[in-house]
Amino acid sequence: MADVGEELEKAVEGAFTRPIPKSAGARMRYLVKQYKGSTKQVALLLGITQRTVERYVKDQIKTPRPDLAARMEREVRRRWQPQIRARAKRAASTTDGIMIDTRARFGFTAAPGTTDDARLRHLTLALPPEHAARLFDAQDAGATEQQLQRIAAEALGDVYFRDSGRRADGLEVEFTDLEHLEFEL
Repeated sequence: MADVGEELEKAVEGAFTRPIPKSAGARMRYLVKQYKGSTKQVALLLGITQRTVERYVKDQIKTPRPDLAARMEREVRRRWQPQIRARAKRAASTTDGIMIDTRARFGFTAAPGTTDDARLRHLTLALPPEHAARLFDAQDAGATEQQLQRIAAEALGDVYFRDSGRRADGLEVEFTDLEHLEFEL
């Protein structure tokens, strides 16, 4: 199942101008630099000893365990190029908007006599900046995955089903059985 929060992060990472550090030592040095030289803080962050962090920084250890390698990559990605990340989010939220490509089951709460049976649809749409802003603001505020899905469903309902208020007034969109989701800035 696709995760809205992760996919938003991947879209923002597409704006990066340089790749993240490749080696374990370079990644560890980057994290230590982000924590102003505190190997103790990095050790707490990654769940390892301070001495292990120091050994990675000095390239005495070159190959981390798979679970540690994944944690290191995740933490470096989370902090990598913060100004580029902020600029991409600001552009999507103010002028550019965001592209969404999804395959999910959409159902409706609509007027009597209309078909509200949920069915699988594949949609690729450009969401206006105000919807991108809502998604990024909610994500930055620590919204849960369900809240992000609800915001994405409201955006799809407004843009695709209600045509920005020109039809199907009052139609509520349900976004379930999410098979595929991808964002692009």
